[in-house]
Amino acid sequence: MRGDGAQLLIEQRLVAVVATYNRLSEVQETLARLLNEPCEAVVVVDNGSSDGTREWLSAQSDPRLLPVFPKENLGGAGGFELGIHVAMEAYDPDWVVVMDDDARPFSGAFVDFSHVAREGWDVLAAAVYYPDGHICEMNRPSRNPFWHGTEFLKTLLGTLLGQGRKGFHVSDQAYGAQMTLPIDAASFVGMFISRKVIESIGTPIGELFIYGDDVLYSLHARQAGLDIGFAPQIRFEHACSTFSERKTYTPYWKIYYNYRNGLITYREASGRWFPLIAPVFLTKWLLNGRHYGQDKGLYYRLLWRAVKDGFFHRLDMKHDDLLALVDALKSR
Repeated sequence: MRGDGAQLLIEQRLVAVVATYNRLSEVQETLARLLNEPCEAVVVVDNGSSDGTREWLSAQSDPRLLPVFPKENLGGAGGFELGIHVAMEAYDPDWVVVMDDDARPFSGAFVDFSHVAREGWDVLAAAVYYPDGHICEMNRPSRNPFWHGTEFLKTLLGTLLGQGRKGFHVSDQAYGAQMTLPIDAASFVGMFISRKVIESIGTPIGELFIYGDDVLYSLHARQAGLDIGFAPQIRFEHACSTFSERKTYTPYWKIYYNYRNGLITYREASGRWFPLIAPVFLTKWLLNGRHYGQDKGLYYRLLWRAVKDGFFHRLDMKHDDLLALVDALKSR
């Protein structure tokens, strides 16, 4: 461990976990940041990259870097599942912090983590910004509107005005606060997970592959009686595209994961309200088909498979099988 935060963290051992796939320049920058922070180790799960990432990782000599090379592409969800498992087995840390390959802590973020009052919190979520300094919308933490009356009413009103997200996501003002705020869901970018959480609910659901794994993990933690806090004092950067509500997904295999995992997440979040909200989001998903032009038939077939598997909570679709399914549907 390095820096003036090393002594502060010595009694709270911290290991970072990164999932990567074909983003060599991004993961290089992320690891440069992480290895200058006071953490015990960095576990990197490379999901079969073909851009030289594996070779570069294998050539690194820093003893705190532990690259992991699964036999198949596990996706982000599977990468985090495997990475956290390896981190716990190899280092037995008190905390694990997870992030994508294009996300990284601001300098001193781990020292800031060491200064945050962690007593009473089982998960801490960092404030995530774009490189230009604006708040990263896709990583904005939230409270489940189906669990809180105020957020429910705000979300309902916001939905009528086309601004439903504002009803249950934390406000811009919360990013300037000097205290940790209670939340129900956060992203796997700068999420600090305590050993207690992993021992209580295990690792993320790797079979989700991509999309929704972080929200579901957060909701499961809350349902287990664990407490999640948004700590705006801890800052991360996410070098991703500006967030917007997507009208189309490419490659087309992302359609399946988005809607299957989305249905599972909606059901988990809404509970007994699910029968009332399901027609709303299903109608929206059906209308999205118009954005796919001549490929809307392919979209609807994938949507149907995703909804069916999501409704029955089927997570046995292998990624290679999904790619084969998309190719078969394209040839019809």
